[in-house]
Amino acid sequence: MTVCKKRTIMPSFDISSEVDKVALKNAIDTTDKQITNRYDFKGTAAKVEFNEKDNIITIHGDNDFQLDQVKDILLPAMEKKEPDSTKRLEHKDVQKVGGNKVKQELIVRAGIDSDLAKRIVKLIKDSGIKVQASIQGDEVRVNGAKRDLLQDAIALCKKSITDFPLKFGNFRD
Repeated sequence: MTVCKKRTIMPSFDISSEVDKVALKNAIDTTDKQITNRYDFKGTAAKVEFNEKDNIITIHGDNDFQLDQVKDILLPAMEKKEPDSTKRLEHKDVQKVGGNKVKQELIVRAGIDSDLAKRIVKLIKDSGIKVQASIQGDEVRVNGAKRDLLQDAIALCKKSITDFPLKFGNFRD
């Protein structure tokens, strides 16, 4: 007769950062409609494009001022659809494009990069909360003996990491 030991699974959750592409597309469509309807943009190069494969938003305009005006429409629209979504944007330099036209690329960062993952793991370890954090690809998994400890770790991360949008999911008890 064989005796099987019951494997105990510790409660855990994952910290990730996924892009809500539907919300992003909606914000870009809203921005495009506003640009089309605004009188001061009539007959200009002002437009917004989204390359979904590479996660790049490209803003076109006649000059730097116009680029800023388009961003003033786009960024609040993104925030309205998905809070903190503008924190994941990496602004590239403004490029001159033929004649006096300009464009700027905004890279939409998805997932947690290794530097941020290391920062999260160090934050959790230094906090003294009795949980273990490990980097798994572009996510961080946190394990602990009790659900309350995991909730403390979530609260700590929400309070301390404010420069990049984090999602806490896959909570297992």
